[in-house]
Amino acid sequence: MNDQANQWVRFAPGEPVLKGVNWGGLKTLYIKEVRRFFKVQMQTVWAPAITTLLYLAIFTVALGRAGRTVMGVPFADFIAPGLIVMAMMQNAFANASFSLLVGKIQGNIVDYLMPPLSTGELIAGLVGAAVTRAFLVGLAVWLVMLLWPGVSVGLMHPALVLWFGLMGALLLSFLGLLTSLWADKFDHAAAVTNFVVTPLSLLSGTFYSVKQLAPTFRAISHANPFFYVISGFRAGFLGTSDSPLWVGAVGLLVLNLILWAICYALLKSGWKIKA
Repeated sequence: MNDQANQWVRFAPGEPVLKGVNWGGLKTLYIKEVRRFFKVQMQTVWAPAITTLLYLAIFTVALGRAGRTVMGVPFADFIAPGLIVMAMMQNAFANASFSLLVGKIQGNIVDYLMPPLSTGELIAGLVGAAVTRAFLVGLAVWLVMLLWPGVSVGLMHPALVLWFGLMGALLLSFLGLLTSLWADKFDHAAAVTNFVVTPLSLLSGTFYSVKQLAPTFRAISHANPFFYVISGFRAGFLGTSDSPLWVGAVGLLVLNLILWAICYALLKSGWKIKA
């Protein structure tokens, strides 16, 4: 009896009992989040692929006729990589902005807060699942585009595709996690989607080269982090870019580290998720 009492006294309140990384708990959270969106994969993975293909068809028919080229390549080949990574980013945001928000609305946020997971492990599980969904969507879009006549989506520099795809998915995953912390209802998350994510995506050079813009608008485009994601990702397919690749690669990494630190600080403090 005394041994059992000493075992309980040994740890002060709030002192972590598990040392190191709780790999079992992290794996469980990650699998839970992946299964959540994969159960409805027609809606979360394949539907975005079809929507992106419709974008490709519409813009190719409307703007890509008469042999139009952008940056020396056919218009369809130019916009295809941007559409792929745009779909990846939008779905990473959708996934990351859902989990904690629905927990707050339904009152089961305790399911995320009570398990023996550190703040870093909680972020890793939620963001890891969002990045997984992003890459599954990207793969689905790419496979569909391979079958689309008149479009070439062959990889010239796979490392660029992986790096900028990862940076873009992480960027929107952290932004989605911050949104889920801030939002009190689905309308708040929808507002971020409609007034932040969608405009930044469409004004990032997906459908045009920023070299064609006036100097003022070109400077504004270079202040948009989505532009560097799309430009770098496109360079992995076309071998050419309308932005400095090293600036984009390093800048996005630094931005993601800053967003991770903000997410960590807010989750650690329990902002808007703990009474």
